[in-house]
Amino acid sequence: MENTHPQHTNRQYEEELRNLRTSLLQMGGLVERQISNAIDSLVERDSELARQTIARDAEVNRMDIDIDALCIRLLALRQPAASDLRFITTGLKITTDLERIGDMAVNICERVLELNHEPVLKPYIDIPRMAALAQSMVKDSLDAFVNNDTDLAEQVIERDDEVDQLNYQIFRELLSYMAEEPRTIGRATRVLFVSKYLERIADHATNIAEMVVFMVKGKTIRHMDKDKK
Repeated sequence: MENTHPQHTNRQYEEELRNLRTSLLQMGGLVERQISNAIDSLVERDSELARQTIARDAEVNRMDIDIDALCIRLLALRQPAASDLRFITTGLKITTDLERIGDMAVNICERVLELNHEPVLKPYIDIPRMAALAQSMVKDSLDAFVNNDTDLAEQVIERDDEVDQLNYQIFRELLSYMAEEPRTIGRATRVLFVSKYLERIADHATNIAEMVVFMVKGKTIRHMDKDKK
């Protein structure tokens, strides 16, 4: 009988850690769909989808609060050490990046609602490519977190350069539109904002990947030059 309570407690603790993993993946999946829906609403000029995506941000925020509460409860009641401590504190930080990614999807939808009142400036080619890349970075950074996969995390970090290049390419193209035809400035500026929001999503995915490297290796690589990592 004396050993029953500790075993029960350990099983509860393991279940709570599994719930944390599951909740983070669910929040990540929701955020990925938010990105996808935001870009679909842009390409298809679907204002209703944009409004639905904006409304769904409340669910992202609720999950952020719930996961934060779970992490704090685990820290306070279980007093984890070593790898569990790094896992929980990393999860606490990841929710912040996921919530901000959700905010970026909302910002995209807000620009979509404005753009849909005007004629299409140009076919969207690079923006969907950029969105797909940023979305894959979010997914892979979370997979790296759950699987302790630093190789995948480092691939996510390297992919951020591709997003930056696409952002610069879009900037130069839209700048030429505005220079040649001043009447396009309003629309081009809004598309530039969309590109910038996607670039920020990739930055947040990179943050998550860098935290994975710290969680697994205990090595901080944030704010370091890439050739020194």
